[in-house]
Amino acid sequence: MITHPTAGELREALAALEAGPPGDPRAAFITRVADNARATLEREAALGPSAEAAAVERLRDLLGSGDDFKALNAELCARLADGRLAPLDPAVLAHLKASVTDQLAIDQPGYSGLAALDG
Repeated sequence: MITHPTAGELREALAALEAGPPGDPRAAFITRVADNARATLEREAALGPSAEAAAVERLRDLLGSGDDFKALNAELCARLADGRLAPLDPAVLAHLKASVTDQLAIDQPGYSGLAALDG
């Protein structure tokens, strides 16, 4: 479900990463950033497919369409933009809350508000 950076972009950046000299604070920082990116990729691989499948199911119910994830999201945005769907519709809000919760579990699992969203 990652939109930016994509998993491919993260993998490409990690592959281009060169280790700095030991004891270099900049190299230590870059190593921490790389470790966080690797952890995000692992969570995306573990949680992303089921999160996207759940989003597709919610969107199909909401929109009455059988398209794929990208097309369904585009249709959701179009309907919200032209007023065919109200942003405060309980079904829309439930979908958005579930999508945000799933994405936070991948991107920011330590975010303090995640537990509140799950409840």
